[in-house]
Amino acid sequence: MNTPKRIAVISAGLGKPSSTRMLADRLALESADVLRERGVEVETSTHELRDIASDITNNMLTGFPSEKLEAVIADVTGADGLIVVSPVFSASYSGLFKSFFDVLDPASLAGMPVLIGATAGTARHSLVLDHALRPLFSYLRAIVLPTGVFAATDDWGEAGAGGQSALTDRIARAAGELAPLVEASERSSAPRDPFGFDSVLSPVGGFQPN
Repeated sequence: MNTPKRIAVISAGLGKPSSTRMLADRLALESADVLRERGVEVETSTHELRDIASDITNNMLTGFPSEKLEAVIADVTGADGLIVVSPVFSASYSGLFKSFFDVLDPASLAGMPVLIGATAGTARHSLVLDHALRPLFSYLRAIVLPTGVFAATDDWGEAGAGGQSALTDRIARAAGELAPLVEASERSSAPRDPFGFDSVLSPVGGFQPN
């Protein structure tokens, strides 16, 4: 029996409900649907950073993750694919979003397929995908998908003549790019050395307090 492929989802929205979480959920659902259409069994897990904000801060101060944060890190770095969505703060990703990736081992996302997404009030913030998110994950040596998905407030109610919105089209295109990379991935089935350089449970992650 084949081991299901795993997609981890990171949502950095601060509110409940959150348009950031809404976009993350739609990206995850569409990606899972595409994989199942290809005959691939898949599991998704979603992590809201607002729920572990204090754990992330404490990790940055002490260099050691809590059990709760450690579990999220293990799930994210051991997945076959990653979906990340951040709200736009001051023309970039949020501080909470960046802090989470600061505490990861810098090598832990190498080769990881990553679908990037962002949300904001107006479309003028859409360049955040290419000016902030893409460089971050390129630095971490992840495989960043060609299509990033940005959703402004107006995108949620917009639909064309056929009832299909531009946002829906972008989500479908991005999911179509992520699916074959997740299908080909062997990350979730590969044995991990808990004491190796690429350990997902490194006690200090990628952040060295001083």
